[in-house]
Amino acid sequence: MAAVYVNNLVVNTGSTFQQTFNLESTDTNSALDLNGYTVASQMRKWAGASTATDFSASIPEPNAGKIVLELAAATTTSLKAGRYVYDIVITKGGVTERVVEGNVLVREGVTRI
Repeated sequence: MAAVYVNNLVVNTGSTFQQTFNLESTDTNSALDLNGYTVASQMRKWAGASTATDFSASIPEPNAGKIVLELAAATTTSLKAGRYVYDIVITKGGVTERVVEGNVLVREGVTRI
């Protein structure tokens, strides 16, 4: 799998964030089989920044090529508004591939609960 999918995200501070990605195989144009893979994802102010926010990343349906990223409301509350970058990497058998990347726009909310 050589192609990297680009998808930009919007995260609202103080809100729970969840995004589902459906990965397809570039060879067969069908769902990418993610059995045996692990997934990780982070967002940073820029790619070389030393501090990062980890997404909770999971593969709930490996046969369907589904990856889910989540941030709890407590996590998004601590984010500063602005633009960030993120990516999603999958690993199997010591081989790591970046499958999704893009920008994250963090928007500050007005209402406080």
